[in-house]
Amino acid sequence: MAKYPRDQFDDIPVDLARVGAHRAPARAGRGWITFAWAALFTGLFVIGGVAALNAYRGLSFLGEAPPVTVTPSVEATADPVLDPALIDPGRAISITILNGTSTIDLENVAGDALVGWPVGARLVASDRTEETTVVYYSNPADEDVARGLVIALGTGEVLESTAYPGAPVTVVLGADYLPPPAG
Repeated sequence: MAKYPRDQFDDIPVDLARVGAHRAPARAGRGWITFAWAALFTGLFVIGGVAALNAYRGLSFLGEAPPVTVTPSVEATADPVLDPALIDPGRAISITILNGTSTIDLENVAGDALVGWPVGARLVASDRTEETTVVYYSNPADEDVARGLVIALGTGEVLESTAYPGAPVTVVLGADYLPPPAG
């Protein structure tokens, strides 16, 4: 190993209490500034993400609903399915039941009454003031199932609509739906 001659920097004063890197002490409050910047950017990323998702789903930033097309089906173009066992399994029919009334658990009562029908989700509708029961279908080939559901429920009207893209057939229960008597 090489030996270097001693110079003035090799002699450290005795009264000097520094050890290691010679940094000044951290100023008070610097942690809050870092936190504030992180919170600001997190908020911006969240707002940007929500805006991007809404744009992808076709909503404005304020959450306005996209236009929904409802085609009234006054004239029956398909015979109703009266026996759910006759539905071709290849059709992949799934029925969603939404409770559009203030009656608690009505979606489960209606779902239990539809024995044999391929009932999927049973949920509470966002609007709890529906007056009439409506069975919506999005594919014209499912009109027969929608008409059969109206007969099975004992009330309702049938409409073709893209309002509920999550299920081929959606039942929105209204105040006119009377559950079957218990027993």
